[in-house]
Amino acid sequence: MMKINSRLFYLVIFLACVALMGCGLYLQIQENQEPCPLCILQRIAFIAIGITALAATMHGAQRLGRTLYGVLLILFSGFGGAVAIRQIWLQHSPRSVSVECGPGLNYMIENFPLAKLLPMIFKGTGDCAERGWTFWGLSIPEWALLWFVLFFAAGLISIFSRRLR
Repeated sequence: MMKINSRLFYLVIFLACVALMGCGLYLQIQENQEPCPLCILQRIAFIAIGITALAATMHGAQRLGRTLYGVLLILFSGFGGAVAIRQIWLQHSPRSVSVECGPGLNYMIENFPLAKLLPMIFKGTGDCAERGWTFWGLSIPEWALLWFVLFFAAGLISIFSRRLR
């Protein structure tokens, strides 16, 4: 049975997150796709996954460490996936069902306490319901969900695979 270098495994995850953030910034700057609050939360999840993978790459952990990094990958990708699912639901809901949550994320962060901020962010805005840019028929949150599923699977591999060394 061939062993997989755990540092290389986590490095690939980190580089994928860097590439995803680069794509997001390209779409924002070059294609004028302003991120909505749900998009921002998904970016935060990708950053958290990337930082976890970078730490795991640098650490070169043994079994217990790989389990810890795997759990973190699962938690962050589960959070990001849940946010992506919410945005996908908003995009596919009839306009009469889609709810707007009001002002932009920066305004909400500056003017609302955390207890009021989180429910407002998760409601989504009219912008969150717009499909905007697509590639092969999938919108940005649909692509994000695919990546979150892959990172979730990577977390499971990190925890349960005996092939990582």
